[in-house]
Amino acid sequence: MTAAVVLVLDVVSKLIVVATVQEHRPVHVVGNLLRIVYTRNSGAAFSIGTGATLLFTGVALVVVVVIIREARRLVSTPWALSLGLLLGGALGNLSDRLFRSPAPMRGRVVDWVQIPHWPVFNLADSAIVVGGALALLLAARGVPLDRLERSGGEAGEAAP
Repeated sequence: MTAAVVLVLDVVSKLIVVATVQEHRPVHVVGNLLRIVYTRNSGAAFSIGTGATLLFTGVALVVVVVIIREARRLVSTPWALSLGLLLGGALGNLSDRLFRSPAPMRGRVVDWVQIPHWPVFNLADSAIVVGGALALLLAARGVPLDRLERSGGEAGEAAP
């Protein structure tokens, strides 16, 4: 459910920005604190690797497959939220890479949110960052992906 919400919000926000904002023409929402700046990014975060769009498309496809495989054994709500954010964000940016110009598998990602002292980003990027941070926190605290909340000794169950 989380992935679907992130994906829908990301796709709809990009459609609105592409339809209503001129590329590289800032729209001040809250002074200089928050601006909409429509750009297209062929690279990864912070426009790193602008010549490796095909590589990033492949990596995103692998990430999506791995998350979907792992999701089948999820029982932990915090891990479900984390992986949902990561999946939704990956699918949002992957849809741009697959379907936007200049060509399939080489499309440029629509970025549009700008805050001071930070590169332009989108909702998918935000979901990926929050989901990744949550995953790091959960891993650091030792929260397993498939831990059941009840006690028991059956296979796949963890005792409290």
